[in-house]
Amino acid sequence: MFEIYSAALKGIIEGSGLVGLTGGNIVMLVVAFVLLYLAIGKGFEPLLLLPIAFGCLIANLPLSGILSAPDPANGIIHGGFLYYIKFGIDQEIYPIIIFMGIGALTDFGPLLANPITFLLGASAQLGVFVAVIGAMATGFTIQEAAGIGIIGGADGPTAIYLCNKVAPQILGAVAVAAYSYMSLVPMIQPPVIKLLTTKADRAIKMDQLRPVTKLERVLFPIVSTVACGLILPASVPLVGMLMFGNLLRESGCTERLSQAAQNEILNATTIFLGISVGSTMNATDFLQITTIKIILLGLVAFATSTVGGLVLGQIFKVVSGHKINPTIGAAGVSAVPMAARVVQRVVQKENPSSFLLMHAMGPNVAGVIGTAVAAGTMLTLLTQ
Repeated sequence: MFEIYSAALKGIIEGSGLVGLTGGNIVMLVVAFVLLYLAIGKGFEPLLLLPIAFGCLIANLPLSGILSAPDPANGIIHGGFLYYIKFGIDQEIYPIIIFMGIGALTDFGPLLANPITFLLGASAQLGVFVAVIGAMATGFTIQEAAGIGIIGGADGPTAIYLCNKVAPQILGAVAVAAYSYMSLVPMIQPPVIKLLTTKADRAIKMDQLRPVTKLERVLFPIVSTVACGLILPASVPLVGMLMFGNLLRESGCTERLSQAAQNEILNATTIFLGISVGSTMNATDFLQITTIKIILLGLVAFATSTVGGLVLGQIFKVVSGHKINPTIGAAGVSAVPMAARVVQRVVQKENPSSFLLMHAMGPNVAGVIGTAVAAGTMLTLLTQ
């Protein structure tokens, strides 16, 4: 009887995760705990950082088989749960669906009311290309540099989409960096704005935006999709689904579909995307000096993108005869609507009667399109 219990106990011990636990697993579990704290305790992009953290947590619990691939030769017919869930990342399905949801949530009215602000969204992509050059200079391949550079657009789904296509081995680090900096917009951008603008600049009041007709709102997603598709075909998956979601919102006859895209579909996809990205954060790929380099380069990319928008904002200020507040250029990154809110808070400290939120939303939503186009441009160049 004792031998039976002894054998059973031995089998339990040998099959426990403690036996397979490595130093790398322990470090990654600590990383997961830190990310969970940032998401829950500090509110850093919790809707995606929390699933990413938990995906990292369960992926680094040894011997669970949750990531195992099917192996019929050894009698393993079915893979683990995350093996199948990751299909949406491997085939770039989740980021594209999320773009549809973002489109359904986005009001392009401020951009249509003042189309010149589209250029501010484009100029705020400067950090993307600066970071690409910086990454190549520090030893990354051109494919890895493209995946790192897109962090500068402050658009998590686009970063995941591009990185998975060109450099999947650094996907975990890029995703964590992208969403971390998105959550840190209120901390990173104000010092840059104050450095490149004067108090007088920040106090400039802008005229109220003109009303936008329904025809303009309906035509915009259609025309944008056709234009981007003809000029830059590689941008169609992202831009096309972004505009499809927006057309659901603006058409006026698909309210149920619009609500589904904004809520149930977007929320479910966000969960699967986060857990899938987190599951790529294994010790072998993540615990390298390259991860630190990626995080630092991401910060450079994001700060430089803010600079790019502000510099063009200053030019617009001069050309318009001081009718345009240059701070709205900082909203050209894709962190919607956080970057626009940051601009509003900064200018109200100088002029409490100034309300620039809707003006800042123009370059802010333009930045979403700009980052998708930047990703499409790099895909085109890297796949020729």
